[in-house]
Amino acid sequence: MGAIPTQRETVSLGAGAPSPTTPHAPPAARATLAGSAHAPGAARDLVRAAFSEWRDLPEHLPEHLPEHSPQHLPEHVPEHVPEHLPERLAEDVMLVVSELVTNAVVHAGTDVELLCRLEDDPEQGHAVVVEVCDHHPSRAPRDNPPETPYETPEYGRGLRLVAALADAWGVTYRRGAKTVWARLLPLAPEPYETDGTHGASPVAPLDPLLEALAPEPRPSCRDGDWLNRGALSFLAEASDLLAGQLDEDLVAALTSQLLVPRLAEWCGVWLEDEVSGHGGGWGEWAGGPGPRLARVWHGDEGRIEELRRALEKEPPRPAEPPRSGPEPFTWPGAALGPRGAALAYRLIAGGRPLGTLVIGRAGPGAFPDEVTGLVEDLGRRVALAIGAARQYARQATISAVLQRGLLPGAVAEIPGVRSALVHEPREQGGPSGDFYDLFPAGDGRWCFAIGDVQGKGPEAAVVIGLARPWLRLLAREGYGVADVLDRLNHLLLDDATEAADAAARAFVGPTDPGDGPQTRFLSLLYGELAPFEGGVRCTLASAGHPLPLLLGPDGSVATAARPQTLLGVIEDVTYTSDVLELRHGDSLLCVTDGVTERRSGVRQFDDGDGLAVALAGCVGLDAELIAERIRRLVHEFGERPPEDDLALLVLQAE
Repeated sequence: MGAIPTQRETVSLGAGAPSPTTPHAPPAARATLAGSAHAPGAARDLVRAAFSEWRDLPEHLPEHLPEHSPQHLPEHVPEHVPEHLPERLAEDVMLVVSELVTNAVVHAGTDVELLCRLEDDPEQGHAVVVEVCDHHPSRAPRDNPPETPYETPEYGRGLRLVAALADAWGVTYRRGAKTVWARLLPLAPEPYETDGTHGASPVAPLDPLLEALAPEPRPSCRDGDWLNRGALSFLAEASDLLAGQLDEDLVAALTSQLLVPRLAEWCGVWLEDEVSGHGGGWGEWAGGPGPRLARVWHGDEGRIEELRRALEKEPPRPAEPPRSGPEPFTWPGAALGPRGAALAYRLIAGGRPLGTLVIGRAGPGAFPDEVTGLVEDLGRRVALAIGAARQYARQATISAVLQRGLLPGAVAEIPGVRSALVHEPREQGGPSGDFYDLFPAGDGRWCFAIGDVQGKGPEAAVVIGLARPWLRLLAREGYGVADVLDRLNHLLLDDATEAADAAARAFVGPTDPGDGPQTRFLSLLYGELAPFEGGVRCTLASAGHPLPLLLGPDGSVATAARPQTLLGVIEDVTYTSDVLELRHGDSLLCVTDGVTERRSGVRQFDDGDGLAVALAGCVGLDAELIAERIRRLVHEFGERPPEDDLALLVLQAE
């Protein structure tokens, strides 16, 4: 990113060029945004914050600015920052940034680098330069107008709107990157059009549906400029509303609320399943379920159900190959009367058709060209939001499947012992790094384990998928507690584990150059239970794990093991075990660090032996009630939900 490099490095297209460069850095805001539906909203937040800070800058900037900067920046560093940057300029910059970032996310799909900086301008006093860089340089944004309103290019109309708002703009190509930049100046208000008399004559009125798009009372400038600003404001607000929605049905519902009654009298949203969406026309699907009418909305709520029944009978049948432009749609006369116009827009993201949006309005006239183009732009954002929601749903499903495969389907029942488990993976980040097990080992023995893998997601799943089966195998082969830890430690350090880890890293995505397989650390509390007359003999060992606590029937609490080294860290380490007897009323509490390190400000749950104090208050409770009480106290310790996975196991002698 930065200003335009030399002619040998780049080719620039556009109206005008940025200022020459110098190491001095003007006031600027920059960020790298993930190429997702959240990027446009984050970009607008950055611009808002930047203008807020720039308005608070001192009247004169420091004479000497930093000499070293990673960017080549303009020589015109503002010597005077106005006390109040025009609100119109801030609004224009926000709209340009929103459009350019949205265009980069939709058509490049890579991370987006954003730079917004303030410059001096000899005539206007100040200017703002925006640069948006993506890493898919092979596809150039297009600026040629479509032949007809129904042939708007897939690239969108953003640059034509950017050109209307910017003093200069251009496209810069580097190896592996493409930057679109724009320079904006504050503009003085234009006078009303006059008819030669002393009074101003109003401009011809626009379509009533467009009046709701104006971000402010209609100015006196050209109709096209006013409409473009209103359309961009509408799209920016729509992007904010749709960004971050993780349910496709909610996206469909929000879309209908955005369109009705602003741009249409009614609308319907069909969603296609991802398998059928790859087929030919909707009438050619081989056994597919067909589109699902996810949302119907009408300005008159009393007509919604009647409209739904009519639309369900005649779903749209878009042409192939799929395109996002408007197509005529049969007017549902049985529900809405004989006269009206309706259009269908295919919702496409990443080349995949996701559904169809249909809008309609009563009366003999067709939709204005401005409305058809605006709805098409909105449709692209809706498709992007639906795609993001589906990606989240896929990831959540994969995480749930992995989680079920990594944990036991049921825990063993042990004679003379009651057990209770709590396992709460954090909602985000893939499969939990916490795991547990409780299983029979033969010869009158039962084994239990509770562990925590460094990391989460597929990498943690690799380690858990390796550790749990080996624990069961070694235990059933008759190895003692200490020997099991010794062998598991060597297993985590050998080449097979590194290869498995590398495979998991490849699944997650590209890594920095030079990154190789990394050993995954595992904290583990592992034990063996052997019931006898009058109690249960417990042999256990803790490898870098929070120590278990023993609660007696008199309310006393004591640690039940000694701390030892994490698994997967040191090769030449020998583990030892401790033995204790659980008598009637004794309870053993085993937890992960999601319990002990639960935070509230700077405090942790286990500060001042907080866990032991909480356990002492559980005297007289059975195993299930102890587990539930500790879980509740952990949740109540902080105002926000826990940020880490949480697991705990209670073993109580009957």
